[in-house]
Amino acid sequence: MAAMPRRVALISVHGDPDVEIGKEEAGGQNIYVRRVGEALAEQEGWQVDMFTRRVNPSQPEIVQHTPNCRTIRLTAGPAKFVPRDEIFEYLPQFVRELQTFQRKHGRSHRVIHTNYWLSSWVGMRLRELQPIKQVHTYHSVGAVKFAAMDVIPPAAHMRLDVEKRCLETVDRVVATSPQEQQDLRDLVSSQGEIEIIPCGTDIENFGSVPRLRAREELGIAPETRLVLYVGRFDPRKGIDTLVRAVGRSKLRGVVDLRLMIVGGYHAGESDEKEYLRIKSMVQRMGIEDITTFTGSRTHEELPTYYAAADVCVVPSHYEPFGLVTIEAMASGTPVVGSDVGGLKFTVVPEQTGLLCPPRNAEAFAQAIDRILAHPTWRNELGQAARNRIVSEFSWNGAAAHLSDLYLRLMSEPLAPVEHPLHICHSMPTSWGSVGHF
Repeated sequence: MAAMPRRVALISVHGDPDVEIGKEEAGGQNIYVRRVGEALAEQEGWQVDMFTRRVNPSQPEIVQHTPNCRTIRLTAGPAKFVPRDEIFEYLPQFVRELQTFQRKHGRSHRVIHTNYWLSSWVGMRLRELQPIKQVHTYHSVGAVKFAAMDVIPPAAHMRLDVEKRCLETVDRVVATSPQEQQDLRDLVSSQGEIEIIPCGTDIENFGSVPRLRAREELGIAPETRLVLYVGRFDPRKGIDTLVRAVGRSKLRGVVDLRLMIVGGYHAGESDEKEYLRIKSMVQRMGIEDITTFTGSRTHEELPTYYAAADVCVVPSHYEPFGLVTIEAMASGTPVVGSDVGGLKFTVVPEQTGLLCPPRNAEAFAQAIDRILAHPTWRNELGQAARNRIVSEFSWNGAAAHLSDLYLRLMSEPLAPVEHPLHICHSMPTSWGSVGHF
C-alpha cells in the first residue's frame, strides 16, 4: 500500500509567498515562507500548501511553484491591501475559507506552520477544529518591537496576548536565533517549547558573481569604496542612521566613497514617505553627489549588488533575524549591523563584520571607515562571512531540520486543547492604547 503523503500547511496571512519583494510590508517573512516551502517540497514525501490572503481580485487562487509546492490565496475581508495591524478582524473568515478549501479539494494537513502573530491565531483556532500539530515562527516579537518604537500601535495589547498564548500552547515554537529564543523567554513566557532553526539563504545564487564583474556591470570603478543598503523604506530599518554615518565618514574626500541604497517605494504609501524623508536627509547631509537610490531590484539582480559592495550596512532598530545580512555574507561581503536580535547571531564581530549600538551614527561611521580603510582585512572578513553562511545557513539545511521536527510531532499523540480561544469573532476596530512600554 502506498505511503500517505506528508502534508504541511504554511500559513502566512499577510505575507504572500508569491508577492514581489519590496512591495509594502513584503520582505523577509515572504522570502522565508516561499524558500522554506520550496525546499521542504524537495524533501522526500512532503506536499506543501502555503496559505495567504488575497490582496487583489485579479490574483489567481493557486500558484504552482513546483510539483509539490503551491501558494493558495484565500479571500478574507476586502480583496485589497490592508495594513497588517488592521487585518485581525478578518482572521475568523480566513479560518473558514481555509477549511472550505480543504473540504472542496479533499485536502487535510497533519502539521501547520504559522508565521507571524496573526497567523498564530489562525493556527490556534484550527487546532480547536482539526486534529493537527502546530509549529510557529514569530518573525518579530511584539514586546521587543514595541520597545524600539516611538508610537505604539493600537493593536499592541491584542498582539501581546496572542503571542503569549501561542508560546504557551502550540506544539513547538521555532526561533531563528538564540537571541530570539532568549527574548521569548525573558519577555513573553517561561512556558512552552522552543527549538532553534536558523533561516537560510540561496548559497548558490548569492556568491555566484565575481566582484570585478559585478562592479563592471554596475559601472563602479575598482578603486571606489562602496557602502550598500538593501531593504524596505521603513523607519525601523534605520536608514537615517546610515545616512548620518556616511555623512560623518572621515574618508570623504580621501577616497572615492559611494553610498548605494537599494529598495523601492510605492506612491501614496508609507514607504514613499520614508523614502522622501531619507532623500531629504541625504541632501541636508551634503552627500547627494555620492548617493545612489537604485529603486527595487529583483532576486536575480541582488547578487551583483552585494558582490560589488565593500560593506553592507544593516542599521535596523530591531531585526529578529535579518535575511539581508546572510545574503550579503553569502556574497562575500562583510556586514556592519546593529547589535540587536538575530544580527548578534549571524554576524561574528571582528570575524565576519562589526556590530554597533542601534541609532548610533558615530559608531556606524567608525565601523564603516575601519573596514573601508583596510581592504585586505575587508577581504578576509568577506571570505570568513561566506564560509560561515555556507556551513550553517542554507534553505535545504533549514528545511531538513523542519522536516525532522514535523515528523517528530506527527509521531506524538495529539494533546487536547485545554483553553479554547475566547476572542470574539466580531472583532472591535480599536484595541485601546498601550502605556507600559
